Amino acid sequence: MTVAEAGSREGELATVTHEARLDTDEPEVDLAITTGKVNSDLSIGADISRVGGLQANDGLSSRGMMLFGAGFIVSVAEAERLGLGWDNRPGIDVHIRPYINGRDLTRRSRRKMVIDLFGLTADEVRDRYPEIYQHLVLTVKGDRDINRDRDIGERWWEFGRPRGEIRPALAGLSRYLATVETSKHRIFSFLDSSMLPDNKLLIVASDDAAHLALLSSSLHVSWALRAGGWLGVGNDPVYVKSRCFDPFPFPTWTGEQRVALADAGERLDAFRKARLAEHPELTLTGLYNALEAHRAGRAMTADEAADFERGSVLILAELHAEIDALTLAAYGWPADLAGEPLLAALVALNAERAAEEARGLIRWLRPDYQRPRFAKTRVAGPEQAGDLIGALPEAPAERAPWPKDGRAQVLSIKGALAEAPAPLTPDALAARFRGRSAAADIRRLVAVLQRDGQVRRAADGSYSLLRAA
Repeated sequence: MTVAEAGSREGELATVTHEARLDTDEPEVDLAITTGKVNSDLSIGADISRVGGLQANDGLSSRGMMLFGAGFIVSVAEAERLGLGWDNRPGIDVHIRPYINGRDLTRRSRRKMVIDLFGLTADEVRDRYPEIYQHLVLTVKGDRDINRDRDIGERWWEFGRPRGEIRPALAGLSRYLATVETSKHRIFSFLDSSMLPDNKLLIVASDDAAHLALLSSSLHVSWALRAGGWLGVGNDPVYVKSRCFDPFPFPTWTGEQRVALADAGERLDAFRKARLAEHPELTLTGLYNALEAHRAGRAMTADEAADFERGSVLILAELHAEIDALTLAAYGWPADLAGEPLLAALVALNAERAAEEARGLIRWLRPDYQRPRFAKTRVAGPEQAGDLIGALPEAPAERAPWPKDGRAQVLSIKGALAEAPAPLTPDALAARFRGRSAAADIRRLVAVLQRDGQVRRAADGSYSLLRAA
């Protein structure tokens, strides 16, 4: 039970740091006590609840695919039966891909494959890949036919949430970053671009090892622990995209600093993968359990001691310490900055970046990809050309035809919201299209998109896009 009181109040926060013997009459519970102003999220100290998303991070992160049908997942043997490896028809290896979920990433891979038909019509699937079509009719279509979401039912051969908004950002990359959404340890890893991520993974469309290093730093982990949520029996931290990644202010590093961070990120990724390849019984979770025990200076369990040895965890600790030092240097902050002062500095930097973006300066993470898609049309001055945003016309001069296909209708709505300089009501959205059913369809679809967390509804009934829900 939480009791709230209006106004600014001082308080005391007791955080459990260690607990044992909970099933006995003499439990051991250690608390860390913090006093100070109570924030609206019931934290004390730096108020991360005040930060907002930054345009610099737009379009680069998303949850993985939500399938809505177990029949999409197949074994390697089933994939071969459906044509993988012997069928010379073009695209078969694009549409049957390795599949990875949180357990595959942090423990050991199940070696599952997944059927991904994004972008194809049902007729195209039936004509090109009849074996796949029949398999999905038998294993997926029945459940999708009775789904209350009409679009999900109509496009039964595609994932329920195919994440079309993040796919362009992944195109052309040989690898991308991923972390398990709910996990004891906040670990970012590179995944090969051939792997299709599950809904419980949070992905970042970057192949830059400097980004891997930065997100793996204790600075970002501290931010994510405070900004994110908590879930499950173990009260594991949750990495919430809109609260952890979108508002996170990356440093304005020099070329030398970026190269140094990229080198450290490559070495961290290679080291962990080499340890896992050499020791089949070792997992990322085990590796970081041992690292946590080493850092805390506590006695290790038998499993932690074994993982400490075979994982060469002292080297892992040194790699992370190097990344932490490089990260603070990239921000231009003292090497010993930590805890609440560090979080307060990040909150202040977020506010500074938001003010810059309001003036037109955007420090894109992937400018070549983001600028053509998310920058507006007007620039404010020659010194910031190419990095600035400005106003767009309130509505296009010519109305676009309203699509008949449900998925195309959703994409049209999201595209209109993405281009608009301000939130739009359903009627304002309908005014951008010509077609008898546009107004009714839009009113229905924006409600669905709001329920799915893809758009936000304001008090005045207008809608804005949450770019990569």
